[in-house]
Amino acid sequence: MAIEKVLGIETEYGVAGGPEQDPILASSIIVNAYAQQGRSRINWDFEGETPDLDARGLPGLTSFAPIVETHLANTVLTNGARFYVDHAHPEYSSPECRTPLEATLYDSAGEEVLRRALLAANASLAREDAISIYKNNSDGKGNSYGTHENYLVSRRVEFSHVIRAMVPHFVSRQIIVGAGKVGAETDDALEHAPTFQLSQRAEFFEEVVGLETTLKRPIINTRDEPHADAERFRRLHVIIGDANLSQVATLVKLGSTALLLAALEDEGVGAFPPPPRSPVRALRQFSLDPTLCRVEVGDDGLARSAWDLQDALWHVASDYAGRTGAFAVADEAEVALILLHWREMLDGVRDDPDSVADRVDWAAKQRILRGYQQRHDLSGTDVRLRAIDLQYHDVRRERSLASRAGLRPLFTPENVRHAVHAPPPTTRAFFRGRCVERFPEHIVAANWDSLVFDLGEGPLQRVPMMDPLRGTAALTENLLETSTSVSELLRALDG
Repeated sequence: MAIEKVLGIETEYGVAGGPEQDPILASSIIVNAYAQQGRSRINWDFEGETPDLDARGLPGLTSFAPIVETHLANTVLTNGARFYVDHAHPEYSSPECRTPLEATLYDSAGEEVLRRALLAANASLAREDAISIYKNNSDGKGNSYGTHENYLVSRRVEFSHVIRAMVPHFVSRQIIVGAGKVGAETDDALEHAPTFQLSQRAEFFEEVVGLETTLKRPIINTRDEPHADAERFRRLHVIIGDANLSQVATLVKLGSTALLLAALEDEGVGAFPPPPRSPVRALRQFSLDPTLCRVEVGDDGLARSAWDLQDALWHVASDYAGRTGAFAVADEAEVALILLHWREMLDGVRDDPDSVADRVDWAAKQRILRGYQQRHDLSGTDVRLRAIDLQYHDVRRERSLASRAGLRPLFTPENVRHAVHAPPPTTRAFFRGRCVERFPEHIVAANWDSLVFDLGEGPLQRVPMMDPLRGTAALTENLLETSTSVSELLRALDG
C-alpha cells in the first residue's frame, strides 16, 4: 500500500547586484537581514547530513556528492522552513507538507519571505549596492541553479523501478510546468539557435542517473538521504524542474509526480509508458520545441512526443485515483483538482497555448514576449527579449511581469502571509516551527529530523523526529500549549 506522501520544494533564488557584485555576500546579506529582524537566529544542525549516500549502493568513480557548506548564513523559520545560503544563492527550503496543495502554499510563502528579506536588506544598503532577486533557474551566462522537489517514498520500491517509471515523466512534464526561456546558454542548445524554449533547466542536464546536482546533472538524482527512518522511507530528491511563478503549475508539478509515485508503490511499474531510448536527448529536444511536434523513439521502438508521454501518464494517474482514491496523496477533492488542471493544461498547450496562459508559465511568458516583440517590431533574437524574460521572475511585485500576466491564484494573500509565520499542521514541521517560535533561546540548532535544546544546565538534549508524520498539530499542539517551559515540554515528551 502506498505510503502517505510528504513533500516540499527547495528553491535557489537568482541574485544580482549587492556590494562588490559578490553573489555570496549578497545572498548572506539577504538571509541575515531576515534573521536579524527577529524572525529567527537558530542555526542549522549539520549532524547526520549524508549527501554522499547513493541509492544505487556504492557511488561510481565519476560521482561527486554535493558539498555541505556549514560556514554560510543558515537559519530556521517559525513556519518550519530553512532559509540559508547555498553556494552563491539564497535558498528557501519549504517545511515538509502532507499534500501538494499545502506544499504549493508554502512555496508561495517562500516568495513572500524573499520579498521581505530583500526589502530589509536593501534598506541597509547604499543605492548603488541594491540587490535584486529572481525566482528563476539560470543567469543567462551559462550558470544554472535549482528548484528541487522532495517526495517521501517507500523503501520497499526498488530504485530501478523508480528510474523506469519516472524518467518518462521528468523528460516530458516541461510542456505543462516549464517556465519558458528566451534563447539558450549551453553549447548543445546554442547549436539549434532557439529563440524560445519550454524549460529553463532542460539544456543543463547531461546524465540519466547520478548523484551530482551541479555537474553532470542527472534526470534521476540518486542522493539517498531520507531525513527520516531509512529502513522505512526513501526521499526522492528531484533536481530536474523549473521554478514556477504559477501556483497552479506548482500544484500540478507536485501533484502529478506524487500521484505517479503512489501508483508505482501500489501497482508496480508495468502501467507506465516506456522511456525514450535517449532520455537526455529527449529532454533537450522536447524543450526546444514549443510546437510539441517533436518525437523520440522509446525502448519499445515506438515514437512518442512529450505530449504523448504526458497523456499516457495522466491516464496512469487518473486510473489509479479512480481505483484507489489516491488517499496517500490527498483527499478526493484535491486529487480531482490536480487531475483536472493537469488535463486542461495538457490539452491546452496542444490546442491553444494562450487558453492556458493563466496556468502555464511558459505560455504566459511567451504571450508577453510576443506582444512586446510585435509592438516594437523586434526580431526573435533581440537582447531586449532576454530582459523581459528575466523581469518575469523578479520577486518584487511592482517589477514582476508574472504578477501582471493574469496567472490564476490558488490562495489569497492572507493565506500566504499566514504561511510565512505559521507551520503546516500536518507534519513534524509543526513541532519544529512552534518550538522555534516559543523557545528560540533554548534551541541550539535544528534540522529536518531533530531539534537540539539547551536547558541552561546539564548536557544538550536532542529530540529526534524520524517520522515526518509525527509532530503534527493533532499530536503535539496541546502539549506545546500546556508546557510553560522547555523543561516541562521535554519531560512530557519523555513521558
